[in-house]
Amino acid sequence: MKQILFATINESKVKRFQKALLENNIEMLTLKDIDTAIEIEENGSTAIENALIKARAYASITNIATLAMDDNLYLENVPSTYQPGVYVRRVNGKRLTDEEMIKYYTNLVQEYGVDGKLVARWVHGLALVIGEEEFTYSWSNSDFDLITTPSEIIHPGYPLDSISINRKLNKYFTELTKEDKLSIQEDETHAVEWIVSHMK
Repeated sequence: MKQILFATINESKVKRFQKALLENNIEMLTLKDIDTAIEIEENGSTAIENALIKARAYASITNIATLAMDDNLYLENVPSTYQPGVYVRRVNGKRLTDEEMIKYYTNLVQEYGVDGKLVARWVHGLALVIGEEEFTYSWSNSDFDLITTPSEIIHPGYPLDSISINRKLNKYFTELTKEDKLSIQEDETHAVEWIVSHMK
């Protein structure tokens, strides 16, 4: 069975791909499995650039095929100056608290939204480094809306979920049930197939 290192400690990201890769005879290792963590300056301007930085760094010290992932947040009709991109929590060089993030993004909705809503989407980037070869892949999830009135439920560490509305269910992200999440789960088979195609 082939092995691939996913350069992350984010359990949610691991769950997105681990089972499907195992079904394709690829065992996914994480940074916890190899008990290795290095300081990496993720100074790329896009999800792909940051994913490449991470994948290159860990591939060079482990000699294992290494996968890394990063995300960009894109806001429709918002000037490029205010696009969060890879800096969702960092604004003007300052790391925002959960409360500051809610205030900052609701202000953007008020400024650039339509009817109290601002269309948003996550853009994902994958980078795979196998020896001297590098491969990248990008896709975006379904649009959702940021709004000005926060939910009463706030998940620490994920403040934008309290001002994000799923369009299909018209519910706050923080108020989605397990059944809701299953019903709107994005099909990421294409990303798994991309990984598998390069691990042949």
